[in-house]
Amino acid sequence: MGKRIFRSPVARAGLACAVVVVMLALYWFQPWKLFTDTYVDEAVPRVATTSAAPVPASASPAPASSAATPAANEILTVGEFVTHEHRTTGSAEIHRLADGRHQLVIRNLNTSNGPDLRVWLTDQPVIRGTAGWRVFDDGEWVELAKLKGNKGNQVYELPASVDPDDFRSVSIWCKRFAVSFGAADLTSA
Repeated sequence: MGKRIFRSPVARAGLACAVVVVMLALYWFQPWKLFTDTYVDEAVPRVATTSAAPVPASASPAPASSAATPAANEILTVGEFVTHEHRTTGSAEIHRLADGRHQLVIRNLNTSNGPDLRVWLTDQPVIRGTAGWRVFDDGEWVELAKLKGNKGNQVYELPASVDPDDFRSVSIWCKRFAVSFGAADLTSA
């Protein structure tokens, strides 16, 4: 009886369709990523700290040199990630480097791995809970890159055409399902 069923063209076509559907579902959802992690530990730019020691009144200013001393790296904005579609923790910082470039630094990220995850800067506020899952593509946003890993420290260059003042949040965005895994509101450091 079983052999006869699979000899039928309709049964073979149904089986072929079922296999195609399963393969497409595996590709689309990538369920194995729920059980795998990608760790990243990139070097984070050093930031100058201000000294709390007072300058003595008798100290004379250093003589001016013909070469200008470059400014130090500085943190412009900071924020803590909140959970959206998947539990997400860590922090985000926008740095201005001494050479004038800007970088997004994500520290201690811990989120789920997922299909097609991206790092976005957006002009939208971070809204906690399910109401905040899908707001980031409503306004202006810029995609910095694919997420390098779902855990650890990572650094992303901001294109020269991007003004960090135009953006107020960072989202770990799942492009395939148009949903935020987690996001951080950026406030002045």
